[in-house]
Amino acid sequence: MGDVRSEPAAVLAEVAAERRAQDKKWGLQNHPDGTGPAYAAEAALARKECDEAAATGSLSWRHILLEEVAEATAEDDPEALRRELIQVAAVAVAWAEALDRRG
Repeated sequence: MGDVRSEPAAVLAEVAAERRAQDKKWGLQNHPDGTGPAYAAEAALARKECDEAAATGSLSWRHILLEEVAEATAEDDPEALRRELIQVAAVAVAWAEALDRRG
């Protein structure tokens, strides 16, 4: 199959549909972030585990996504948190695309 790249538009359309379904079910959600420096140790551990997995050739999507989520939970600055959440979403989309490529 080689280096076949999928277009994220299909997965992003599914994400948009899921968001609409969530809004329909729950309405507009405005929860507190619940993030901040108290979670820095978890973020450091996730980063270490991701780095170790990469070094041993056992890196998985789980490692990558959990690292991004952990980094997001350690942020308390809204702009930095938003950037991290976009990275979380991008990794989740990439993982879904990888599943699609596997058929």
